[in-house]
Amino acid sequence: MAYLTLRKINKIYPNGFHAVHNFDLEIEKGEFVVFVGPSGCGKSTTLRMIAGLEDISDGEFLINGVRANEKGPREREVAMVFQSYALYPNMSVYDNIAFGLTLQGVDEDVIEQRVMKTAKILGLTDYLDRMPRALSGGQRQRVAIGRAIIRKVGVFLMDEPLSNLDAKQRVTMRYEIAQIHRETGATTIYVTHDQTEAMTLADRIVVMKDGYVQQIGTPYELYYKPANVFVAGFIGEPPMNFVRGKVENGAVMFGDVRLDLSHKLKDAAAWEGKPIVFGFRPEAVKLGEQDGSYVVSSMVELTEMLGDNTNVYVNVADAQAILKVDSHDTPEMNEPLTFSIPYDAVYLFDGETEMVITEE
Repeated sequence: MAYLTLRKINKIYPNGFHAVHNFDLEIEKGEFVVFVGPSGCGKSTTLRMIAGLEDISDGEFLINGVRANEKGPREREVAMVFQSYALYPNMSVYDNIAFGLTLQGVDEDVIEQRVMKTAKILGLTDYLDRMPRALSGGQRQRVAIGRAIIRKVGVFLMDEPLSNLDAKQRVTMRYEIAQIHRETGATTIYVTHDQTEAMTLADRIVVMKDGYVQQIGTPYELYYKPANVFVAGFIGEPPMNFVRGKVENGAVMFGDVRLDLSHKLKDAAAWEGKPIVFGFRPEAVKLGEQDGSYVVSSMVELTEMLGDNTNVYVNVADAQAILKVDSHDTPEMNEPLTFSIPYDAVYLFDGETEMVITEE
């Protein structure tokens, strides 16, 4: 296991494109850290700089306290699992897993022992004689992971390893990756654009946008204490609802809907005339009128029955919101609906900076 330090890491390409800005992070030994964000946010570029596959334009990268900027990928003692399985099609599962050790000249008896142990962890014992073409996508990905973990390195890097799998396989592989991490205790950095993968796997999550870190925290912290509108909208499924309005006479106004801010702000007058973003999560709402809540009238536009719950799309003063309700309470479409948002479930953001307003 290794601990990593990234200090003011930047990536600037020869054409002037600044892909990563001042990336700061300390990763503890054995920690599982996930970089998450939309395509093009810089998460894979950062991972490749850690792996030594991309040069660091500025800043300092340390492994166990030792500067590693100038070290090549092999010197860094990291193992990487790519989005594509990158298996050798003319080699068996056994030979694919053993390949790295074979190149190192490790004794065959030791290789066999370690391959068998790795295969057992990954549930591949019965497939060692098969060729990659005879495996499912999930099995191929397990082989790729096995080729990485059989090497006794300090850091495992995973770049969107589940993106080529179907929904059911992704759920299964998430569980298996979590199990592998518990078995090996390895320091792991995992890149994904899928916030569900991030929330279910990570000890800590790094949310990125346009090359900048937006927030670093545990899944709980990102869900319940988002730093800004982007993080609040990216983490959670369905995403947080946002209604943009202006503060008038101590209340946020959107259309003809008036919500008194005194329940959330001690000095609502300080925000008079300023834009504000009113946010609430779909699962926080209660149907009907509830005490200690904002009560909102709306119209039902669409319902999506998902089994144990229903997503209800409503229109509020020309703004769309999603409510997540018990499927037994599914309302009729094109009908009026009243719902309540508990005061403590509401988030307020500065309409100009989009940063969360923490005053209570």
